Amino acid sequence: MNEIAKKHITAYERPKRKALSSRFPILLKPIIFTKRSLRKVKNKLTLKNLKQKDTFLTSVIARHSSPLFRKLGDSDTELQKNKVINLKQAISKLNGIVIPPGETFSLFNVIGSTTKKYGYVEGMLLSNGKVSRGFGGGLCQLSNFLFWILSHTDSVVVERYHHSVDAFPDSGRTLPFGSGATILNNFIDLKIKNTSKSPIQLRLWLTDLSLKGQVLAEGHQEKKFHLRENNHTFIKRNERYFRYNEIYRDSYIKGEKIGEEKLFTNFAPVIYPVTKEYLEERGYLLFEYKD
Repeated sequence: MNEIAKKHITAYERPKRKALSSRFPILLKPIIFTKRSLRKVKNKLTLKNLKQKDTFLTSVIARHSSPLFRKLGDSDTELQKNKVINLKQAISKLNGIVIPPGETFSLFNVIGSTTKKYGYVEGMLLSNGKVSRGFGGGLCQLSNFLFWILSHTDSVVVERYHHSVDAFPDSGRTLPFGSGATILNNFIDLKIKNTSKSPIQLRLWLTDLSLKGQVLAEGHQEKKFHLRENNHTFIKRNERYFRYNEIYRDSYIKGEKIGEEKLFTNFAPVIYPVTKEYLEERGYLLFEYKD
């Protein structure tokens, strides 16, 4: 762990380059506008428009459920209620979408713009660890959900980002840290390619308390997938805390493991108070890194 901690903390404390928008904040909006415009053109040239069908394939190959309301620090509960409105709007475009073999699913290419004009309301946005309000806020729960459920299919992640900070203390966490995907209205996207021989289809719905969904396919799919984490630990550096883990995906046929792949590594500064009691209650490991 010492070498791992050294590598990531050195990169964090002494980055090789600083983003242009960080050095010149006035350029942030033009950069975002330019990147969004280029994405629209690239998506039209490289992505197939996926069809939404009101009939569903018969075989369930992955399923997941995520609570709609969780304690997220001291965040405004109104923003979580608004999140549900935004989820309904996005799900109306996603439910029934079919991803043919060899094609790539892009979240924003399907749902389009998440602005007031298209029925979205202000929800919670998280940028650099700061909570703010914004139209379409709260859809990170949807991107987290889709990443998790589609990662349990025969697929390849084309584009995925995780939050740059660990912003909230764990509350009822059931999935590994960093196993989601953050998004920002066609600036940061989630893209996953179907590498199986079968079309797959999304089925998504909301209950009063949960976001629920399935991935469907044609006929029985022999290969199954399981996501797990390795080396999960908190790292203390002077008075700062960081969080680290590695996400792996194992593949199985008839219960026999046939392969594994490392999907990604997560490393992020923790911006909430970390105490000895907090770590012990959850059984989390702590590594103190010193030069």
